[in-house]
Amino acid sequence: MTVFEYGNDIILLDMGLQFPEEDMPGIDYIIPNLSYLMGKEKNVKAVILSHGHLDHIGAAPILLEKLGYPPVIARPLTLAMLKHRQDDYKSDSVKQLKTIPIKSLRDTFRLGAFQISFFQIEHSIMDAVGVILKTPPATLIHPGDWTLEKDVRGNPIVRYDHLAKLPSPRVLMLESLGATDVRPSASTVEMQKNITALLQNARGRVIIGTFASQIERIGWVIATAEKMGKKVVLDGYSMKMNIEIAKELGYVKARKDTFVKPEQLDHYPDQKLVIIATGAQGEGNAVLSRIINGSHRHIKIKKTDTVVLSSSIIPGNERTIQKLKDGLYRQCDNVIHGQVMDIHVSGHGNREDIRHMLQQVKPDYFVPVYAYHYMLKEAEKLAISGGFDPKKVLVLDNGQVAEFDRSGGRATNRRVPTDYVFVDGLGIGDISHVVLRDRQMMAADGMIVVIITIDTKSGKLIQNPDLISRGFIYMKENKQLIEETRLKAKKIFSGDLRGEVDENYFKEKVRNEIGQFLYQKTERRPMVLPVIIQV
Repeated sequence: MTVFEYGNDIILLDMGLQFPEEDMPGIDYIIPNLSYLMGKEKNVKAVILSHGHLDHIGAAPILLEKLGYPPVIARPLTLAMLKHRQDDYKSDSVKQLKTIPIKSLRDTFRLGAFQISFFQIEHSIMDAVGVILKTPPATLIHPGDWTLEKDVRGNPIVRYDHLAKLPSPRVLMLESLGATDVRPSASTVEMQKNITALLQNARGRVIIGTFASQIERIGWVIATAEKMGKKVVLDGYSMKMNIEIAKELGYVKARKDTFVKPEQLDHYPDQKLVIIATGAQGEGNAVLSRIINGSHRHIKIKKTDTVVLSSSIIPGNERTIQKLKDGLYRQCDNVIHGQVMDIHVSGHGNREDIRHMLQQVKPDYFVPVYAYHYMLKEAEKLAISGGFDPKKVLVLDNGQVAEFDRSGGRATNRRVPTDYVFVDGLGIGDISHVVLRDRQMMAADGMIVVIITIDTKSGKLIQNPDLISRGFIYMKENKQLIEETRLKAKKIFSGDLRGEVDENYFKEKVRNEIGQFLYQKTERRPMVLPVIIQV
């Protein structure tokens, strides 16, 4: 999420979510921190959504509610996807949305001090737009996520030199995920040629794993399969939902009898079937993973299947995808992915594309965004190597404020809160770093519960301490350690315990002494949970 502020006017660009990292057990996803905007809700003139990917609209239902539902400006497909997600979040909350569709790229909006207009960009989802924000001190150009699609001769299909004619100073805020990518980009023409050949020459079924948001590609596969007289199975909740939305908007056109349900697969010859499924990133509950592990009710991998992984690897998913490929190769003789054939076009520009964009737009200031810090620095070096003034490249940390006025632009030392806001089940922001640390500890070394029962009249333990281990040791195979731990706990309560027992003091003592004892014995640090019962 990007915040643009001039005087008392605020424009927000995108409201995405972040998926949890490996050290965030139990977290569903992470949303932007709204602390800076609390108390300024009335200043928010509008939220602009650049496109419908979850990392750009996923948090919108929660954040819009917290901000009092400001107007949302977006293209029709993006708005339709937002409404569906809003309805999933809270039934009937769609009625609260105030949506303004971008009917044409020529549309303009005056929102307080901001004059908003749009420009065409290429990305891996339909209805993506770039945004221009004209303000008194500067013109801000933000393509959102983008790529530089090329024709068969290698020339860019969309040109951006018209942006160089915008009023100065022009500030280009460019997504720079591809700043370290030196590989030549595959073209849509080449991808379609390769997938067409796979569909034509397959001896059995063709199973295509891709992102549910790749609506244009999925629509093309459906149309191509239809021309070949093949039937199509769509599997995956988000896949079916997105295609249904696209059909309603007229973006995907297909005959009703082209589609069959998974349970109808046995009614058709294998070579007449195309299955398009979610799960190309190896997500545990996604369709492709369930097909591989044999838990899918209707689809089982066959040796004669051709499996196509038509997606890029999301950073951090490398290991998961390697396991996915291993599982496929063990069961199928025809696995096709991006390392052996161009069957995917990235939605993000590479190094050469970034250089080309800078040359076309000719910005006065360059602000690389939407990437890890090392990628932002590489984008900075790329700009400087092309002759850009180093003083006019602003590499910002998350939450860092950049200012533009009549004297120019600069990165300031001001920062707004960007602490993670975790969403876990129905809880939003109620999971603190302390809770996360406890989960990490239990995930790493498990826990042991020490139950002490005290007779307050006699001042003695009624019985030996009970121990319960979860994720630490298997008690039946570690009887000696269990007995030693039990004795250690018993010694802590060896004095006269008549009357009121200071539970907090003894719980802390159990945690420290049992924790230290178990570390000496195992070099592991399980969470020690004392339970004191006084009878």
